[in-house]
Amino acid sequence: MPIFIKTEIIKKEYLIQKDIRKKVINEHIQWIENLKRKGINIKSGFLVNELKQPGDGGLLILDIETYQDALEIMKKDPMIKNNIVEWKLNEWIDITQ
Repeated sequence: MPIFIKTEIIKKEYLIQKDIRKKVINEHIQWIENLKRKGINIKSGFLVNELKQPGDGGLLILDIETYQDALEIMKKDPMIKNNIVEWKLNEWIDITQ
């Protein structure tokens, strides 16, 4: 099955608005858990530097049939719906297969 990767960076104005960011991240976690309960293979996490400090963005990994299916799911992501991230969706191609 194809694998799609959403990359994202939190917009600068939300780096200092911790209450809003925390609320939306909690909604995002609930959204991910709901998708998993529906049988969708999805993973989401954030990137850290060598000191384990966050702030370099996040990745979401999704196994689904088509780009359009992946895009429809992404549009429902609270991080995107609340417009707190710059994001991009790409299909990942495994060059070893």
